[in-house]
Amino acid sequence: MSTRTRLARRLVPVAMLLAWLAIGGALGPYAGRLGEVATNDQAAFLPRNAESTKVIDARRAFDEDETLPAIVVWTGDDDADGDGDGSHDGRRLTADQREAADRALASLGGAPGLVGTASPAVASKDGSALQGVVRLRPDLGDELAPTLERIDRAAARVPGTSARIAGPAAAQADLSDAFAGIDGLLLAVALATVLVILLLVYRSLLLPVVIILGAVFALGLACAVVYALADRDVVRVDGQVQGILSILVIGAATDYALLLTARFREELAAGEDKVRAMGAALRRSFGPIAASGATVALGLLALLLSDLTNNRALGPVGAIGIACAVLSSLTFLPAVLVLLGRAAYWPAKPRTAREKSAAHGVWTKVADLVDRAPRKVWAVTLAALLACAAFAPTLASHGVPQDEIFVNDAPSVAAQETLGDHFPGGTGNPVVVIANADRLKPVTAAVAGTRGVAAAAPASTSGRPGAGEPRVVEGRVLINATLRDAVDSDAAEETVARLRTSVHAVSGADALVGGYTAQRYDTQRTAERDRALIVPVVLAIILVILVGLLRSLVAPLLLVATVALNFLATLGVSALVFRHVFGFSGTDASVPLYGFVFLVALGVDYNIFLMSRVREESLRHGTRQGVLRGLTTTGGVITSAGVVLAATFAALGVIPLAFLVQIAFIVALGVLLDTLVVRSLLVPALVRDLGRRAWWPWQGSIG
Repeated sequence: MSTRTRLARRLVPVAMLLAWLAIGGALGPYAGRLGEVATNDQAAFLPRNAESTKVIDARRAFDEDETLPAIVVWTGDDDADGDGDGSHDGRRLTADQREAADRALASLGGAPGLVGTASPAVASKDGSALQGVVRLRPDLGDELAPTLERIDRAAARVPGTSARIAGPAAAQADLSDAFAGIDGLLLAVALATVLVILLLVYRSLLLPVVIILGAVFALGLACAVVYALADRDVVRVDGQVQGILSILVIGAATDYALLLTARFREELAAGEDKVRAMGAALRRSFGPIAASGATVALGLLALLLSDLTNNRALGPVGAIGIACAVLSSLTFLPAVLVLLGRAAYWPAKPRTAREKSAAHGVWTKVADLVDRAPRKVWAVTLAALLACAAFAPTLASHGVPQDEIFVNDAPSVAAQETLGDHFPGGTGNPVVVIANADRLKPVTAAVAGTRGVAAAAPASTSGRPGAGEPRVVEGRVLINATLRDAVDSDAAEETVARLRTSVHAVSGADALVGGYTAQRYDTQRTAERDRALIVPVVLAIILVILVGLLRSLVAPLLLVATVALNFLATLGVSALVFRHVFGFSGTDASVPLYGFVFLVALGVDYNIFLMSRVREESLRHGTRQGVLRGLTTTGGVITSAGVVLAATFAALGVIPLAFLVQIAFIVALGVLLDTLVVRSLLVPALVRDLGRRAWWPWQGSIG
């Protein structure tokens, strides 16, 4: 070996390490700065082409830009401080208290963040509560909480009452609080979880630190790229996307690192020097890691087909994170391992996967079971998965009411319950109907006659509903409809559907129905449409990648079918757990789509790792031995990777939002099910039973 070659072998890893240290030092802080460019304004994430979105644009002609209502509700102290059962037996409020409430609302006039003037206080039918509506700008961002505090201080000046703030503004403030500190808390929990698992599994002091460092560098690079793009409005980031990005990068980078370090350990145990060992490990790991990364990244990019802005936001952001995880695993990690050599595994000694498996015997026994009775193994596991999948249709994915958005007690939820106990559910947050002015009377009659509508009145020139002449702008009128049911309830959404049917039937009205409840309704319907479109696209992407990697049609079809079955089985179990253990009445419509993209794209990773090794061994020893050798050599590392990824996604549960708790449960359960059942038993047994036919039509020299 020439002096120049030896020098290059030493300098290249050092240069690579220094480059990543520079990246980590310069870009690492961006992992904690995404909140600066994130928005939790849900109005920014509406369907682009929905009817309710068109109403937002149409109502601007009435000088009624989209607002964020804050609803102040006052109850007597004995009602507010009672047993909390929301009963109506509170004492009646006096005229003096109502006048004090009017003064409190009037004092807010001209305050920063408010749109127009607050409404006068309105008494409930039972006389035991008052409510007033304060309209806020929807783009307040960090100023929302201080604005609500000002409203709360003003409302507290009504003697003998307790005041709460309900409505979308209060819910959005609680949502922002839930995401507060997401960077530090979520990252700390995820990294601590991964570190503990790696220490327990590998019993090495240096290797877990190296793997964690690579994941952190990948996350820093990904966050810096996303920050730059979000700052230029190329991509959008909200709290959910921000949290998922952190988990996705840490989990994926760790998985890829485990695959490479396991292969490097095998080559070292076979007697290769560290440079040659890494060269061999990279050659044999590059294909599976690249295919895995491409599968997840392209699966996420399929979300760009969604009509929901937050879904489209997750696609490129997640793909950037996966690309950075792959880059770190194939550059930073090899450089450090080459420099450390066998010391990376200290105090353990490198052993081949087969030696390690033989020492513990677990995967040898699993392989023997698959070899002895493959048909029985796949029949039993298939039946069990189908039984779980039978419950998948029972998962209600039609959205969740406000009192289930948060998994802990949120002030806005308690306030909304109090409001609903004394006033019609839609008070302060009406459905908005815009129609041609010459059809005002029949449209108003159609609105008022729709079941579920408590009251309807056109916007007037006086600014007070029902008082003065209807306001006509460019030949259009605006009608406000108060619903009987809570604006975030299933019943309210059903009313919106009936309302659209009624007003669309009015000839020549060209009516549009929007507002908060209509936006929720359109979001759910759009999410259902997205699932029908994106699911087959993701499956097709995965199939194409697998065909290219495994050079077969049968095996890829088999893998796609098994991961899809695993997803359905996971949904079935989740439906039972969500309803009977967690007490959720349902999930957001986007939860199954997110669960599918993550589970299918990430779940196929383990089958890629397994089947690429099975094919490699089958080329040398035939399919039967290929299955057995592939299963025993990859069993430990893939199981470790699955446990790490499941635990990493479970860390999302620290954020007290039902959406992320549900995603965390679905992905964690699905990954464990895929790792321990599908990849360990079902797939090997099916391939063992099919034999050489699994590689059709390009069997080549496989025996």
